[in-house]
Amino acid sequence: MIIEALELENYRNYESLNLELSRGTNIFYGDNAQGKTNILESVYMGCTTKSHKRSRDREIVRFGTDESHIRIFLKKNEIDYKIDMHIRKNKRKSVAVNGMPIKKASELLGIAKLIFFSPEDLNIIKNGPSERRRFIDIELCQLSRNYLNNLINYNKCLEQRNRLMKDITFGAYGKDEVSAALDVWDEELVRFGSSIINERRDFIEKLNIIINGINKSITGKEENLELKYEPSVDCDNYEEKLKSGRKQDMKYFTTSAGPHHDDMSFLLEGIDLRRFGSQGQQRTASLSLKLSEIEIVKNSVNDDPVLLLDDVLSELDSRRQNCLLGHLGKVQTLVTCTGLDEFIKNRFETDRVFNVDQGKIKLEAGKSDKLEV
Repeated sequence: MIIEALELENYRNYESLNLELSRGTNIFYGDNAQGKTNILESVYMGCTTKSHKRSRDREIVRFGTDESHIRIFLKKNEIDYKIDMHIRKNKRKSVAVNGMPIKKASELLGIAKLIFFSPEDLNIIKNGPSERRRFIDIELCQLSRNYLNNLINYNKCLEQRNRLMKDITFGAYGKDEVSAALDVWDEELVRFGSSIINERRDFIEKLNIIINGINKSITGKEENLELKYEPSVDCDNYEEKLKSGRKQDMKYFTTSAGPHHDDMSFLLEGIDLRRFGSQGQQRTASLSLKLSEIEIVKNSVNDDPVLLLDDVLSELDSRRQNCLLGHLGKVQTLVTCTGLDEFIKNRFETDRVFNVDQGKIKLEAGKSDKLEV
């Protein structure tokens, strides 16, 4: 998959933008707060309907205007696609693909495969479990429509079960009605939740085949890195766990067992990096995880993802920079940075270099041009 062009209207600090991208490495450099990250965010949002910053739609629309537009032109398997997204401050966003409106975000997710890497991702190991679940969900939703549908249905059932327990407190249902209703929702949670658990386990097994070799190439050491999936419940006793915890759940109006409590640990030579790893070891493992995603997408859907790197190089030492730069030429990449020093120092071949200044973008170098400080 290749993103060929991006058009923006009234998107954050961009009044109007028409940008043609190279199928290789595209660098966006400039001072902070000029709009570099907004470019990557718009690509991510146009392909997934969501901001990687989890921003609300009204925060994205340019100040002083009521609506914004994102248009993405991409090619996949020799087929041209045009994604047109209309974002309004006070209404739901609308999306069309090749001029045909879509009703659900899930219809869009299968088109583009993106990997977003920001400095915050380097903290995935020491952050809370929700960040690690979010990583798994984002990747699997792009790779598996079945997983996406199961996750949507699971979250709906979870919300209904928790709401039912709140209603019970106010005497809206009798005891027998409550028990029967909870039995129904428990069955649905087990059905969708078990599928989620199995797909997560399979995904992490595939990651483990790749991540160890990448980690060794970064460190130059023969240390084994392993990802360990930690489901909060086993599929075999899932329904039993829900029933045994029902009294406690009703006390706090929540569901204490299920994939919404899952976690994933990083083990280096069997040692838990979250608890005992150094910052350097944690960052290396986080980088290895992101680079593994590229191979996972290629192997799973026989397509190249687009890599979005948001000012990550400045957070890495020279060894990790070199490893990351070595992977850039493999897929189309959009990179933001404050300067070009890392690319020049490593004699890295770039395809297009753009300067970003106060919401204006200027092409400064193409593939045949030599980068200069």
